Amino acid sequence: MFVKICGITSEEDALLAVAMGADAVGFVFAPSPRQMAPHKVRGIASRLPPEILTVGVFKDSSVQQVVQTVQTCGLKAAQLHGRETPEVTRAVRQRVGLVIKGLPAGDPALDHWDEFGADALLLDAPRPGSGQVFDWSLADGIPVNRRVILAGGLTPENVADGIEAVRPWGVDVSTGVERSPGRKDPRKVRAFVSAARAAAPPEYEGSGDHVPYDWESEAGW
Repeated sequence: MFVKICGITSEEDALLAVAMGADAVGFVFAPSPRQMAPHKVRGIASRLPPEILTVGVFKDSSVQQVVQTVQTCGLKAAQLHGRETPEVTRAVRQRVGLVIKGLPAGDPALDHWDEFGADALLLDAPRPGSGQVFDWSLADGIPVNRRVILAGGLTPENVADGIEAVRPWGVDVSTGVERSPGRKDPRKVRAFVSAARAAAPPEYEGSGDHVPYDWESEAGW
């Protein structure tokens, strides 16, 4: 089970997420209480282990801005969390190693998901970034045999239920493991990662590797 801790605002919290077993950390560049400056993200990302997937989160930014920020910060992936079209998403994917495209549950765009050309789908609440749980039954129509990351109001207490209901490839959390806006709670991060691992479907068990595939080798790094 792939676990991403998003909304990282400090080196301390980035290292905390890594120490607690997260596979990825996300830095928000979109307007948000957790919005980060590129030079600060670059400093944090440069001190993380190479196997950690570092993700920049954007909302309706231009292709040039996304690519430039990812490259400037030394990140490995971009998460597009706005109304980006398939054309914009594919253009970013051509210049960035990995792309996660966020879509709200029930969005008609899910019907033509493959047109986006992204590496993974982040399935969020109808109001993305709200920290609110959505009706997981809305996930019934998501594309099958795709890397789906479940987000939207997940916490240490409900992540296992979300995994059982949706059976995603991974999970993403931000506000659900905070002690205050932008600051992570070590106990909540530990509990979230542990609960997600314990709830992982059988196909993810027994390999000794929490990441279903090797990000670095697949992207040619």
